[in-house]
Amino acid sequence: MVKLNIFLFVLLIISGLAIVTARYEARKLFMEQEKEQKLTEQLETEWNQLRLEQTTLAMPARVENIARKELGMTMPLPPAAGNILVIRPDYATGAAE
Repeated sequence: MVKLNIFLFVLLIISGLAIVTARYEARKLFMEQEKEQKLTEQLETEWNQLRLEQTTLAMPARVENIARKELGMTMPLPPAAGNILVIRPDYATGAAE
């Protein structure tokens, strides 16, 4: 009977330690998850700001202004169909490269 009591006591200690270890790991993983979620939110905010900046920088009026002032480019006069070449990427086939 004493051996059974000792065996059950050892099992009780082992199971108690296992519970404490499992709770510790769960808390540690939860804190890590919270940290990663904050990082994800920061990266999403930064990504949205970069997309907005890219949209602003690529506005046709801004591009035309830079072409005129910094590069000295002008529209051909008179604007005939043969003097202007418009290049549009073909998004449907992926031949934009």
